[in-house]
Amino acid sequence: MPMLAPHISSVPGSGIRRVYEIAAGLEGVNFLVVGEPDVPVAAHIAEAAKRAWDADETNYTANAGIPPLRRAIVDKLARENDIHVDESQVTVTVGATQGLHQAMALTLGPGDEVLVPDPGYTTFTMNAHMLSAVAVPYELRPERDFQPDLEQLESLITERTRVLIVNSPSNPLGVIFDAEMLQRLLDFAKKHDLWVISDEVYEYFTWGEKHSSMASFDEDNRVLSVFSFSKTYAMTGVRVGYLVTPRSFEATMRTVQEATVSCVATPDQYAALAAITGDHGHVADAKAHYRSNLAAATELLASRGIPYLTPRGTFYLWIDLSHATGGNVAAWAERFLREQLVAVAPGSAFGRSGEGWIRVCLAAPQADILDGLGKLPAPTPGEAS
Repeated sequence: MPMLAPHISSVPGSGIRRVYEIAAGLEGVNFLVVGEPDVPVAAHIAEAAKRAWDADETNYTANAGIPPLRRAIVDKLARENDIHVDESQVTVTVGATQGLHQAMALTLGPGDEVLVPDPGYTTFTMNAHMLSAVAVPYELRPERDFQPDLEQLESLITERTRVLIVNSPSNPLGVIFDAEMLQRLLDFAKKHDLWVISDEVYEYFTWGEKHSSMASFDEDNRVLSVFSFSKTYAMTGVRVGYLVTPRSFEATMRTVQEATVSCVATPDQYAALAAITGDHGHVADAKAHYRSNLAAATELLASRGIPYLTPRGTFYLWIDLSHATGGNVAAWAERFLREQLVAVAPGSAFGRSGEGWIRVCLAAPQADILDGLGKLPAPTPGEAS
């Protein structure tokens, strides 16, 4: 049997999916492990997809997406993100996952280095390995309120560094980088002539402050921005996102899109069009639901003396269980799942800096969240950090 390409064996598995797949084989599990909204998709979105199927809208579209959707995205970017582009800079992708991979494939070659947040979304590192590139983690530490350390970033620069990935609001931390921090990161990228990939999947879920987009500060066309419909509109399985590129990428994007997916499924694009142009009351309701879950969850954790990071965005909660995990939170999460039937994501799945922490998804029924958190081991007096 022929061998697979050598770099494939270096692609790390997902520690989140490992827990999920074990949980899927058990009965009665409380699933708090993956970022899956527990609210239904809005009726007008589902109806748009059904109309497209009924009208036999099942042919190819332009590689970059149907014109009405791309125009609606351009309008939304100007109105809500202060990003001013034309349709040629927007490509509709198979979720943010393809958008991230596409952005990294455009900017990284074999052996090139990409600076990724640690803790950070697992796909950043997985994509780097898939492209024969090198993921170089930059630490987001609790003593700095999980904000980037520019001095550390400087120390990581080599002649092979090509890309900086920024994720705000952050999965898994719920941290937001304010306008000043985004500008500092952009200045750093300009100093070292780096591309910037900005993951803004959780842009609509912020708690008490406005989301700022990296590209709104970009004056020299180095930011590629990735957005998604999945979390905002509770349509994770529909798989629609979009990639916003600097000017002059139009011909290149047609080629790379053709070589990967040709185009996103047509009915899915009409569902996305209905989502972005339709009533957003269901988004506000979902946000209120997640905010209520956050308040209840943090009240319970505080009453039990379990340390946690108060999130400023997303629908996750980053919880410190270093008092209980014995230096191997991945193994602890598997034991906890089998013994308590509660599935949580081990922090080490998001990078070395996540050791001792877990991520819990708050996009779930509140009773499930409180039941799961109630089973977490509380520190004895003097143990809590």
